[in-house]
Amino acid sequence: MTKRPKEILQQYWGHSSFRGSQQEVIDAVLEGKDVLALMPTGGGKSLCYQIPSLVSDGICIVVSPLVALIQNQVAELKSKGIKAIALTGGIKPHEINDLLDNCMYGNYKFLYLSPERLQQPVIQERIRQMQVNLFAIDEAHCISQWGHDFRPAYLNCAILREIHPEIPMLALTATATPQVSKEIEDNLGLRSLLLVKDSFERKNIGLSVVQTEDKNYGLHQLFKTEAVSGIVYVKSRRKTLELASFLNARGISAAAYHGGMSKKDKEERLNDWLAERTLVMVATNAFGMGIDKPNVRLVVHFEIPDSIEHYFQEAGRAGRDGAPSKAILLTNDHDTKHTKRRFLASLPSIGFLKKTYRHLTSYLQIAYGEGSGEMYSLNFNKFCHRYGLDALLTYNTLQIFDRQGLLQLNETFHKRTTVHFTITKETLFGYLEKNKAIAPTVLVLLRTYGGVFDFETKIDTYLLAKKVGCPELNIHQTLQKLSDDSLIAYETSTNDISLTFLVPREDEKSIYVFAKTITNFHQLKVKKLESVLDYLANTKECRSRSLLHYFGETTNHRCGICDVCTRKSKNTATSTGLKAIILQQLKTGAKTSRILTELIKQPPQVIVAELQGLLEEEIIAINHKNEYVIIGKR
Repeated sequence: MTKRPKEILQQYWGHSSFRGSQQEVIDAVLEGKDVLALMPTGGGKSLCYQIPSLVSDGICIVVSPLVALIQNQVAELKSKGIKAIALTGGIKPHEINDLLDNCMYGNYKFLYLSPERLQQPVIQERIRQMQVNLFAIDEAHCISQWGHDFRPAYLNCAILREIHPEIPMLALTATATPQVSKEIEDNLGLRSLLLVKDSFERKNIGLSVVQTEDKNYGLHQLFKTEAVSGIVYVKSRRKTLELASFLNARGISAAAYHGGMSKKDKEERLNDWLAERTLVMVATNAFGMGIDKPNVRLVVHFEIPDSIEHYFQEAGRAGRDGAPSKAILLTNDHDTKHTKRRFLASLPSIGFLKKTYRHLTSYLQIAYGEGSGEMYSLNFNKFCHRYGLDALLTYNTLQIFDRQGLLQLNETFHKRTTVHFTITKETLFGYLEKNKAIAPTVLVLLRTYGGVFDFETKIDTYLLAKKVGCPELNIHQTLQKLSDDSLIAYETSTNDISLTFLVPREDEKSIYVFAKTITNFHQLKVKKLESVLDYLANTKECRSRSLLHYFGETTNHRCGICDVCTRKSKNTATSTGLKAIILQQLKTGAKTSRILTELIKQPPQVIVAELQGLLEEEIIAINHKNEYVIIGKR
């Protein structure tokens, strides 16, 4: 006899009841309806397709964007004795065939694959032959070109509807504005749609924006005050290493995590963090999606995110067990100005797209009307130097070409030459005394790149060759010798880009077909950043409420635990007393918030909140040294 959903829930997950709208979604799917489920991070979206599939005969096809997310889900199901298969990269053709046979004849319940893998004709044909009970499109916001994680291959997920028109489809996401929701519905061709939207409110997470001139100090104080499991989000691989080293040097166990690490290193660091042998994970946004650690008590954004969607999703990884937790964004005026400059400088104009395309086809010697289906290798740094192209803009341009179907970038694009000296400077200079022939190259390297003794550092070997006045091959030979003699950790990729042109070269016409789309997309990205900056500048509206409004959820409820709410609800006498103490300190001279925190012995966020109030009342101001001073004779 077929088991009921709650019996399955109890048997495999040990829960006696569903949360939020899980029951409603599961019932609708079992009735054969299409569903778009908007549920918050940690809301148990995966159960909404796992349980219906276990109740029904056949296999569930799950489309998911990240290999790590797929592997995590499959490992969890296998640990419960549930048969699941993942089709990720690096699997040989004959192995894929065997795995697909297992899906058809081995009583498997779940097949996880990426949207790119779904585009392969052999995969589509084998799915056509399977007894499918449900299609689940996870992280469905990736369908929307106006979303924050657009993946072009997601646009073709609708092929599943053509393969098995009668099978219900479930689309799930934790971050979708009304516009994005409509695009998901239209693209997937969802029929007789049931739209299920749980409140995105996370009542247990206290959201705060903390202004601090010294963010490193502020970060240390947060984890020094609260010795809890946490995540610190940054934007660059190098920053993960810097901050992890900074925290460890101050007695707070931390590890770095980024997309350029080996699979082994990622697994080791993740396992240490999950087991709480490491307290803090300092990571890029490559970390977190699908990672089920319920007791993360503090999520810190060390740098300003590019969109509310990214911020909301990452902050939502705190307190998934429902216990009180915090999400804090550290920032200052310099940070805001730098973010604006960096962001705007990273958006290539249509003119730059055209120029880069012309240079690219010329560099690769692709004749007009040719190139379609051909694969080319490209030394990215050499290409940029030859034509005087900004590396970041060029990188973003190639990504746009990839998203718009002009060409396809190979994964090796992310590989770079990196160097990390593993010995002291004294030992190095002693070595150079005995190896004078390579000394000039090493000295140019040291002058060009700071931090090579502290961190794995990405270097441009083509630039070094120009500075030294030698062939680029000589630079690699020198680095290899240093590596062989155990002085450096050295990794390299000679042709760091492999790309396949998907359409013939047509110059201006090639760019013209999507020029308007890119212009609109850039305008949207600017608007999204402005929404983040408005969120940071807000000192009056409950932070939780402002985020809910952004996602189209209307509420008059105040969370009572964000920095805005707590500042408003403070005892007036206490606040007045603290302001008086701050002013007394400032009468003796200008001071930073860090100095005031040390003198007054109050938490940094409390001091900063009072300083913000004094600034708004125009009682104090900030001087050119980022110190607080009293205005006039107060």
